[in-house]
Amino acid sequence: MSQRMQQGQPMIVMSEDSQRVKDENAQEYNISAARAVAESVKSTLGPKGMDKMLVDSMGSVTITNDGVTILQEMDIDNPTAEMIIEVAETQEDEAGDGTTTAVAIAGELLKNAEDLIEQDIHPTAIIKGFHMAAEQAREEVDDIATVVDTEDEDLLRSVAETSMTGKGAELNKEHLSQLIVDAVRAVTVETDEGENVVDLEFLNIETQTGRSAGESDLLEGGIVDKDPVHDDMPTEAIDADILLLNDPIEIEEADVDTEVSVTDPDQLQQFLDREEKQLREKVEHIVDLDADVVFCQKGIDDLAQHYLAKEGILAVRRAKKSDLEFLQEVVDAAVVSDLESATEDDLGFGDVTRDAADELFYVEGDDAHGVTLLLRGSTDHVVDELERGINDALDVVAQTVSDGRVLAGGGAIEVELASRLRDYADSVSGREQLAVEAFADSLELVPRVLAENAGLDSIDTLVDLRSAHDEGDVQAGLNAWTGDVENTADAGIVEPAHAKEQAVTSASEAANLVLKIDDIISAGDLSTDKGDDEQGGAPGGGMGGMGGGMGGMM
Repeated sequence: MSQRMQQGQPMIVMSEDSQRVKDENAQEYNISAARAVAESVKSTLGPKGMDKMLVDSMGSVTITNDGVTILQEMDIDNPTAEMIIEVAETQEDEAGDGTTTAVAIAGELLKNAEDLIEQDIHPTAIIKGFHMAAEQAREEVDDIATVVDTEDEDLLRSVAETSMTGKGAELNKEHLSQLIVDAVRAVTVETDEGENVVDLEFLNIETQTGRSAGESDLLEGGIVDKDPVHDDMPTEAIDADILLLNDPIEIEEADVDTEVSVTDPDQLQQFLDREEKQLREKVEHIVDLDADVVFCQKGIDDLAQHYLAKEGILAVRRAKKSDLEFLQEVVDAAVVSDLESATEDDLGFGDVTRDAADELFYVEGDDAHGVTLLLRGSTDHVVDELERGINDALDVVAQTVSDGRVLAGGGAIEVELASRLRDYADSVSGREQLAVEAFADSLELVPRVLAENAGLDSIDTLVDLRSAHDEGDVQAGLNAWTGDVENTADAGIVEPAHAKEQAVTSASEAANLVLKIDDIISAGDLSTDKGDDEQGGAPGGGMGGMGGGMGGMM
């Protein structure tokens, strides 16, 4: 080995199939992948953002402008791109909204960082500058944010409307925003320390097609979208004892296949009688419990249905597991896994009524903490997109109630932060100053894209916004509907401060993570999907394995 090294021959330590990208090529590769992800969702930003149609390998179609949904549905197998997708997922988990903003800022940070790298500024200096800028930005957000009264219903409705706008809910946003505020209030509890805690686990969302979104409703309690198992059963029960069952009311079958030889017709009748007796005993046990309603997750035998109907008991089979778990809280019951061991203490108490038009059961309990938001839409695609928008709005209203801080929307906060960061950059020494200024420039991407998506001139809009902020109007933002620069807080365009803080944090950390990489070593092609498609990108090809899913999006 030493002899070979002396002769100047290289030592091979990697397999023939492995790939390696180093230094500037690695940085270019990573930045290109991250920017491609950001570019794919930028056109969806804002109230006038466009939608994407996503078709998966099974032919299922999703139409949405929700950032995290788009990125999760896209067929991406590039490792760097997946790091940027994690930004959207983190933003969704922590703040509920602002996923597109976070990803777009991350992409712009990397674009500006690439310009600095070309000026021979080391990535370490850029990373440090971005970190300093992000810390300062979070402090400035807290300074700019307005502390509000979380009992202010008009403000909470404005937060909900701002989040929903552009997500298929504009025509009915007043009605839906009121439902959202009422739903959040219904699941809000006050701690001993006087803080508001919103527990959205006690909020259930059900969807229905064939009706207008304006007919959506909020119900105290739960919904079961099933029919009674027998026509002779009652369709409602007031002040009812309710049994939630995760055990079939059917004949118990043997664990192994068995064969029985029957030599006499009486023997066959004995088998049938024994099965009938088993079913009768199960129903009698339910009767002994004084249960008036049975919601069963498993099946109910036809004969058992007959016996239950004779006893006047309302029974539903094949109820969803999630419905039973939610009804536990609504009627204060336990889900019984073994019918024979059930006791009266396992039963819940409440009212069960039937909506014949919608073919739904409404289940309400005394002082039920759980509520159900019934969303209606004309088609499956419409109601699916509406549900995504409602979920985001619920999260941001819940954040506002818990956090109590809001910001003016329409790009107002980004322009103000950019202005303050440029002032802050003057106090920063070294090459980090340029990185702080690049961070400020990156934040202004948001108002630029808002203007572009609204069909306005982005440069003129940004000039007008900067001028308004230089004159001291901290809440000056773009009203995408009118095209005017105005006080967006007064116009009812408001966002939770926590979501903006999280977007800045996620974007800067993801950008720094990508910039810190100067060497990519892969055992095979540079993709995370090692399926049948071996067309992953080679080094120098830019996007690596993002071709299939990303190509149609760009």
